[in-house]
Amino acid sequence: MNARQRRGLLLLFASVLLALGAFAGVLAVINDVESKVGPETTAYELSEDIDPYEAVTADKLREVSIPERYIPDSAVTDLDEVRDRVAVGPLREGSLLQSDMLAARPELDPGQMEIAVMIDASTGVAGKIRPGSTINMYAAFRVRAQGAEEGNEEDTTEIVRLMVNNAEVIEVGDLTEVEDDDSNTMEAVPITFALGNEDAQRVTFAEAFAEQVRLALVAPGDERDIPEDERTYTIIGDILGDPHADLGGVLP
Repeated sequence: MNARQRRGLLLLFASVLLALGAFAGVLAVINDVESKVGPETTAYELSEDIDPYEAVTADKLREVSIPERYIPDSAVTDLDEVRDRVAVGPLREGSLLQSDMLAARPELDPGQMEIAVMIDASTGVAGKIRPGSTINMYAAFRVRAQGAEEGNEEDTTEIVRLMVNNAEVIEVGDLTEVEDDDSNTMEAVPITFALGNEDAQRVTFAEAFAEQVRLALVAPGDERDIPEDERTYTIIGDILGDPHADLGGVLP
């Protein structure tokens, strides 16, 4: 074999290697494309913004198809996963819904019932009370002394009473305009509580007769039973050195 034949053989061998390399590159590109447009999984993304602790329902989601190689293990792929679930934080439209974005909705314990109350937004919500929160409900009353004439302000006493201790919030509704007894418009929020029968009656009494109702958010882990002698406050008792003076059972 002369030199020219050897050079031809080397060139042929090099051409074969280049062809094999090009073929391997084409195969890699084809495999990559197939993995991108190949097997896909149905997932869900938010079709609207969802506030923290708001229920996540099917009408707030839209289906999307995502290649299996790109979908995270925590992605929600079945609508049964959102049943009775609420958002643990603010969710934004277009976000891929994942299981760690959801939490179970608070449930009623045996003997509890759901009761909804309209709470003045300026005195009871401030955007911090959410489903799962624990609250204390206080109500301010104006109590007339026994035998006092109606309209005689000197014979009335202002009282603040703890109506419910450690009530669990089940749901917080949307801000709504309502009219009070004097036809004045105010903004209120319907808040649903999980309460026993007696506490439900206390809440109903406060909503019907109190001058004002306020909710106090209890810090997680700080839920304590407030003693009965600390549940009623009067300014007269405060002046006399006993703010929790016995008022003769005029309130529940």
